[in-house]
Amino acid sequence: MNILILGAGLMQKPAILSAKEAGFTVNVIDADDKAVAIPYADTFRKIDLKDKEGILEYARELKASEGGLAAVFTAGTDFSASVSYVCEALGLPAHRHQAAVNASVKTVMRQCFSDSNVPSPAFVRVGREDINESLLNKVLQKMNFPLVVKPVDNMGARGCRMVRNEEEFMPAVEIAVKCSRTGYAIVEEYMEGPEFSIDALVYNGTFTVTGFAIRHIKYPPYFIEIGHTMPAELDKKMHDELISVFALGAKALGLTTGAAKADIKYTDKGPMIGEIAGRLSGGYMSGWTYPYASDLNLTKQGILIAAGREPEELLKRRKPVEYTPSELCKSAEKPYELFEVPCVRTSAERAWMSIPGKVKYIENIKDYSDRAVFDVLPRATVQLGSEVDFPRNNVEKCGNIIAVSHSREAAIAVAQDAVADVFITLEPDNKKTEEFLAGSEQKDEKAFPPSAFSKLPPTALADINGSISQNQKAADFIPKVLQTAEYINMTDWNFNTIAATAQKFDILRPKHPELDAKRFWSAVVRGGIQAAVYVSDTVEKLGGK
Repeated sequence: MNILILGAGLMQKPAILSAKEAGFTVNVIDADDKAVAIPYADTFRKIDLKDKEGILEYARELKASEGGLAAVFTAGTDFSASVSYVCEALGLPAHRHQAAVNASVKTVMRQCFSDSNVPSPAFVRVGREDINESLLNKVLQKMNFPLVVKPVDNMGARGCRMVRNEEEFMPAVEIAVKCSRTGYAIVEEYMEGPEFSIDALVYNGTFTVTGFAIRHIKYPPYFIEIGHTMPAELDKKMHDELISVFALGAKALGLTTGAAKADIKYTDKGPMIGEIAGRLSGGYMSGWTYPYASDLNLTKQGILIAAGREPEELLKRRKPVEYTPSELCKSAEKPYELFEVPCVRTSAERAWMSIPGKVKYIENIKDYSDRAVFDVLPRATVQLGSEVDFPRNNVEKCGNIIAVSHSREAAIAVAQDAVADVFITLEPDNKKTEEFLAGSEQKDEKAFPPSAFSKLPPTALADINGSISQNQKAADFIPKVLQTAEYINMTDWNFNTIAATAQKFDILRPKHPELDAKRFWSAVVRGGIQAAVYVSDTVEKLGGK
């Protein structure tokens, strides 16, 4: 039997391999005929995932073929509605098309939550025609700063940011609308509290959680996920409340057959839903960290549901979850029978970043010999000669590390150590890197990009004098201010301390020109090890200037 999978990128690779493991002939489509997972499929056809009529035509062709068509499936894409559109037309198992639309367009989603009294933020929909001087007043009649602005129909945090004041508002709205396929953005109240990402499979009136992670979000005004840890550590009441509110949200959207994925915060009012998608998660969670942590291939179980088969492993391993609606929705009826397949170990995923510049080469200070490191996943876009920047969304990170252990502490430590040992050398004497080191920022991005370490006050900077002589170890000349309690345990975005930064500089550049101490250590504080090597290489290139 044939299966049609939408998308042939890295996030779809687990679906392709899982479908083959389940015995299907795997047919994939993508607008990119060079997508990395194409070689794993049996057939490929170039079709844009936005072209639902083109997808339906191809699906009809597969259904009429000798092998027939058992299922249509996607994971980690924006196009669950395309899946449901095709399945509804062909009578295949899936969420209804309207339910998938509800779970794809954020303003429609919010309205479904509001109509069903499911806790979620207040919101206002904004189109190009709404962008005028009165827009902010309209928004502030309903909510206060800080706000969140994002496209109604995009993923990966593209075009999404916090708005902290009036000056930031209009530029954020304009970018969000531009990043939307349909030309609409959503402005909503900001929710304070820890954030969780939860996957689930909906099947025959049951709702089974298949992955419950805490997300590590940093660097306002943007929401950059520097990683997630699976499973989340929290008390039973909080755990059950989050699952219960997720299930209520899924029911409000009309999700009945297939995957659901929630981003949800636990606020001082209780759980509030950021968003729910009618698909499995991307971001390495459904295809990597959860299977590693649980020994359950939830992608395969989702494919079996999509093919109208019983997900036997899911049903065998799941445990009941007590329905516990929070105070905000305590009178809501139980939407499904609730279950969870728990984890048996910890997966820790962490991302690595770069300061702005152009990639000269990429190197590792040491090999990844620790057996707890399961994956090193650089982004395909980070290549020699490519431009890199500090990320404003989750697509612009440079890569990810996944570590797994029965010890939670070990998994986290190994993942962070591995990230710390990835190094991207930047081209010297580069305008964008120099602007970053000088602390330049756009007027609507105050304090962004952040410094690697806390910014040095002018008085402390004035005390740094002299130079680091040619080929001398930087670790022997760390200024006293950077050895104080305020700085000694501080780490940068790639988990390096200042002492580790100096030691790694000495490994990477044992031979270096004479370096002005003030410039060198200011660069370290601003941009970490990348900046230290950049300054040395730039001085070398310019002949000591």
